[in-house]
Amino acid sequence: MTIETTLSRVDRELAAGDLASVLRARQRLRGLVGTYPSRLDLRERLAGVYRRLGDAAQAGRWSYLAEQRDPAEVAAFERAYRAAVARMSALGWTSDPDTATTATARSRLAEVLAAARAETGRPLAYDWAAHPEEPGERLRWWQVAGLVLLGVALVVFEVFAVGNAVVTVGQWLTSD
Repeated sequence: MTIETTLSRVDRELAAGDLASVLRARQRLRGLVGTYPSRLDLRERLAGVYRRLGDAAQAGRWSYLAEQRDPAEVAAFERAYRAAVARMSALGWTSDPDTATTATARSRLAEVLAAARAETGRPLAYDWAAHPEEPGERLRWWQVAGLVLLGVALVVFEVFAVGNAVVTVGQWLTSD
């Protein structure tokens, strides 16, 4: 589905006005922002939906990079995400701040990044915020495969143990 088609559905759902439709519109916009994080217009539309739902922190989150934003919403966002690293991750920006389309967005992204670097003492970047684990913390494919195999083995063992217990109890109850 194209962006235009999705936005058309969002408009229809918002026009319907009932809570279920507004929540569907929110989900569609969240998906679009996740796919196109540098589209500031999508972020502002999502902020509008959260505003309509009465969620000031989320409205502040998604309007954080906008030219015009509500100071009360921004304050609510900053209270909800007190650490700069948390704000950095919550913004969902996945590239260099210089790629933002407006000077305001570039400036705000750079400010949050500088604050996060100061908090952690680490050379962070926005692509880190999309995958915040330490480089050594990422599981390798063979570790994941081993965990899956262990899980399957435990399930099989459990099935045999329960089956054996049922048969044993059944034999015990029927023996004279």
